[in-house]
Amino acid sequence: MNVNAAVAAASAIAGLLTGVIAVLAFRWSEREQARPTRTAMRPDNVTGTLPPGVDTVLSVLRSSAVVLDEGDTVVKASSAAYALGLVRGGRLAVDQMLQMARETRRDGEIRQVELDLPRRGASRGEGLAVSARVAPLGSRLVLLLVEDLTEARRIEAVRRDFVANVSHELKTPVGALSLLSEAVMDASDDPEAVLRFAGRMQIEATRLTSLVQEIIDLSRVQNDDLLDDAEPVAVDDLVAEAVDRCRHQANTKQITMATGTTPDLHIWGNRGQLAAALGNLVENAVNYSPARTRVGIAGRRINAPGGDLIEISVTDQGIGISEKDRDRVFERFYRVDPARSRATGGTGLGLSIVKHVAASHGGEVTVWSAEGQGSTFTLRLPEAGIARDRALPPGTDPDAEADLDPDLEPDADRDSDSESVSDHRSDNDSDAASIDEVERPSDDRLFRSLPEHIPAPEVLP
Repeated sequence: MNVNAAVAAASAIAGLLTGVIAVLAFRWSEREQARPTRTAMRPDNVTGTLPPGVDTVLSVLRSSAVVLDEGDTVVKASSAAYALGLVRGGRLAVDQMLQMARETRRDGEIRQVELDLPRRGASRGEGLAVSARVAPLGSRLVLLLVEDLTEARRIEAVRRDFVANVSHELKTPVGALSLLSEAVMDASDDPEAVLRFAGRMQIEATRLTSLVQEIIDLSRVQNDDLLDDAEPVAVDDLVAEAVDRCRHQANTKQITMATGTTPDLHIWGNRGQLAAALGNLVENAVNYSPARTRVGIAGRRINAPGGDLIEISVTDQGIGISEKDRDRVFERFYRVDPARSRATGGTGLGLSIVKHVAASHGGEVTVWSAEGQGSTFTLRLPEAGIARDRALPPGTDPDAEADLDPDLEPDADRDSDSESVSDHRSDNDSDAASIDEVERPSDDRLFRSLPEHIPAPEVLP
């Protein structure tokens, strides 16, 4: 009897334990099923919690979009929001935006604010400028839209600086003309003083005219469509025009200008813009070179993966450019030596125009310089045939266009001419001499005193 009671008690206890375990297992299973998985937490798998159509609208918005629920958990976030670092680990990472979302959820009021956020992986001082707008989405969700304003802020700063610089540059000659005109009136009984002041007025008027013209040129370079006036431009013609433009200044300082270009080089583009760009480089080389030195202008064809490039280099023996100024010389109104720029009539826009011309023609401009040794500015532009083919509208036959351009020679003839450059030069010495007062040496004597970064045989064979 006692044995049967013990067995019955043990069975009851075992059954009770089994029941408890089964209940616990059932509850644990329900809990696991209710818990969202990592996959279910992804934005693509939670669209069922959003009102109908919201997911489609968010996918086409340019702004970064984040949807938060009543627990501040991210229900939906666009890829741009992740890229900006707004969402991390399923939570909104910007405290100011999170606070705005909570306030909007509480009172239903739409809020907007502009914030400066640190950029991940960027150095100190570099951040993101964003505009954040928070609005309620239904009864329990909140929508956050964030627009990146960094580029717009940068462009606005450039525009503001440009306007300030233009105002300052225009004010200087205009103020000088005003003072000189008063001086002329006060010295009306002194012919020598009137003549002296009138000469100064002429200098300031010329400076003002040059500044206004370069501002117009810069505006044209930035806005003009090259296809409207594009044509094959001979590099020899550009070099001759640049030399002619600076001949008077060079003769005054007894500066020798020497040229050495491979024959039959052509660039496809706007002749006026290309001539202005090369002329600015040569003029700078002359203005910043001491007296009785040399300025070299060289042109050649170089091989590149995307097609042959035309390289035009302008080398001087001037004062050089320091390393800290080298990256800024192409900025508008930037001057390495403001005092020298005023003496030479420089406006600070010449190299900026060169940079924009090179970029608009699919090329680039680079600079090598060392203080006390001189500088070399190099223009690299696509050759005429390659640049023309890129610029032609879709469906245009390049061969048909070539028939209309007699100045462009077939590639085979061009290559053969390139192989016989030295013979061609010897046959055309008389043509080279047509540029008055410009030395075209046949050896490397010109560059013996120039920096070693210019191989003499490649520049002036």
